[in-house]
Formats: sequence, C-alpha cells, structure tokens
Amino acid sequence: MTAEEQQQATPPAEEAAAAESGEQVITPWDVQGGADGKVDYNKLIEQFGVSSLTQDLVQRIERLTGRPAHPFLKRGIIFAHRDLHEILDCYERGEHFYLYTGRGPSSEALHLGHLVPIMFTQWLQEVFDVPLVIQLTDDEKTLWRGLEQAEARRLARENCKDIIACGFDVNKTFIFSDFEYVGGAFYRHIIDIQRCVSMNQVRGIFGLTQDDNIGKIGFPAVQAAPSFPGVFPHIFGDRKDVRCLIPCAIDQDPYFRMTRDVAPRLGYQKPALIEARFFPALQGESGKMSASDPNSAVFVNDSARQIKDKINKYAFSGGGATLEEHRSRGANLDIDVPWKYLNFFMEDDAKLAAIGREYGAGRMLTGEVKAELIALLTDIVGRHQQARTQVTEDIVDAFMAVRPMHSALKR
Repeated sequence: MTAEEQQQATPPAEEAAAAESGEQVITPWDVQGGADGKVDYNKLIEQFGVSSLTQDLVQRIERLTGRPAHPFLKRGIIFAHRDLHEILDCYERGEHFYLYTGRGPSSEALHLGHLVPIMFTQWLQEVFDVPLVIQLTDDEKTLWRGLEQAEARRLARENCKDIIACGFDVNKTFIFSDFEYVGGAFYRHIIDIQRCVSMNQVRGIFGLTQDDNIGKIGFPAVQAAPSFPGVFPHIFGDRKDVRCLIPCAIDQDPYFRMTRDVAPRLGYQKPALIEARFFPALQGESGKMSASDPNSAVFVNDSARQIKDKINKYAFSGGGATLEEHRSRGANLDIDVPWKYLNFFMEDDAKLAAIGREYGAGRMLTGEVKAELIALLTDIVGRHQQARTQVTEDIVDAFMAVRPMHSALKR
C-alpha cells in the first residue's frame, strides 16, 4: 500500500469506533461530524492528506484566465486541492487538460447542495475553455440504494436535464450514464484498475465489509476510470498525456486517492482535484440533506411558496432567542444556516459583508436575513427552472452522444 493510500485507509471497525466516540467520519456514502455535529475541515485536510487552497492559487487562476475568481474560491467554499498548481502549469504552457465530475442520480430533482460542484464546474469550463466529461453513476445507485435499473436510468436522464440547464457547452461536454457507456475502452480501463487494487485496499479505503455485495467492491474502478483520457477516444484519440482536473466535494476524495495510486502503473499522470466544503442541510451542519426528506433542502423544482416556507420554518437560525438577546449579543454566524446559504449564492461581496456585519452585531434580525435569502433563492431556482424548460430530449441526446469532439482540445 502506498503512502497516499495509508494516509486515508480506515478499517471498517475503526470507522465504526470513531463514529461511536464522536469522531467525525467522512466517506463517499456517509458524512458524520464530530461530537458537536460539525465537520472539522482543518482536521480533514490533515487526515486526507490534501493541500489547502491558498489565496496565491486563487490569484493565479485570476491572472491566467483574466476573470475574477468565482465566489466559491474567494470565500473558501472550495478549500482544498491535489496538484492544482500542476494543472495551472499545464495551462500556462498551453497544454491541454480536461474536467471530470459526476452525479449519482437518486432523486427526481437536484437540491442546492448538488448544484454547488456543478455550478463551479460550469465556471471552470467557461473560464479555461476546456472539455468536460460528466459521469451519471446510475449503476452505483442500483448497488447502494437498491434502485431498479430502469428507475436509476430514468433518474439519470432527468438529472441530466438539470445539469444541462446550468449552462454547459454542448460542443465541449460529454455526459454519460454508466449503464449506457460502460464497454469498449471504458471497460478495458475498469479491468486494468481492478487488477491493480486488492480486496484489502478497497475495504480499507471505502470501509466495505464482507456483508456488502460484490458490486460495491468492484465499483470504485468505474468511478476512477474517467480520470484517464483513454476512456474517451472520441474526444482524446489515443492520447495518454492529457491531464484531468476533478471538481468534487471532499467526501469523494477516497475514490481518487486510489486512482492516483493506480495512474502511473497504467501509464497515466495522476488526476488533480479541487474540493468543496459540504453544503449544510436546512436544519444545520449536524443535519443531512436527503431526497427522502423534502424539508431538509431546497430543490430546484420547488415553487416560490415552497422555498419561502422551507426557509422560514426549517432554516436553523443563529439569532438570539429573544429580540433583547439578539440586539445585545447579535447572531452566531457560525451556526446560522441562512447566513451560510447567502455565502454560497450571493454574488455581491459588499452586500454580503454588510449583512454579516449587521446581523452579527444584532442590528439586523433573523427574519430580515431570511427574507434576503428567500428572494435570492427564488430568483436562482426560477431561472434554473426556466432554463430547464429549454432542455429538450434532443438536447439531452446531443450531450450524451458519442461523437467526435477533437475540436474541444483547441484553444
């Protein structure tokens, strides 16, 4: 086992013990904060062996692209990376790279937490003008969630429409369902990866047990494979030198630590990652957004009335228990969900800072902050819904078509 694997290998028994003792547990399928319910991101950086995303890197992105940094970068929402500087070196030398991200289709519509990496990926594609592949892991949801294959495939296509509505370039984007695309070069790479990873490594990396079905043990290679350009000959031909940058939430990091270990053995360079913090549930950081609990999140198919009701009724407030207490002590911004959501989605830095200043001092009330958030989310969701109405079945077919895209590498 390599040093990179050892950094993150947590045997299942130790993982369970950590959860029972109040230690945070972060895997691709389970996110549990520490004793206070919060995720300690500094500890996670050390535990996973990733690097902090520094302001020097953010400024370098601005300099290379000639565009202001995305708010997620400026505000530390995108907070960690692996080898991002090497991707920027490639770009500065005029060399190609591509983006790879994904979505596990388990619900009819995306919630705002799902939108975070998708919105950021769209921005990366736009400012760097690079090709992008998006994996829809309908097979994973069949293995982990017990969805019937037909339902998983249907949800993949519905989720694809929400993804397209975020504004991707059809001439530089390939969206694929695992059930439809696995085969040929993709399957050959899956087998190559599986030959390189032992059962003990998979159990250590992903916390699987002997009670898990055998599909779960083999699946990590399916998510790893798109990190390699050889999986997409219609885009990259037979090139093996094109680097891959993966925008994702930090819980997906275990997949790609495994991938980075395998890459040199298959003649590829290691994929780079740029990683986001978690988007909190309406009930707070200790809560969990779930498609089975519609009141845990705002979904992109929610009506304006539903958005207003969810924020007013369920968004956890850090304001004072009484008006007097709030005026005296101000809001606790560290636990206030409306404030956290504004940090994700309000683009106006000056207005955001003013709200934080006034709310933190108690001069602005919880109801006023929630009203700001309701107006903002109603606009964002409304614009998304309008864009989605323009996504026809033919447009979905175009994004999912295996077609020559060699021109996507031209800059």
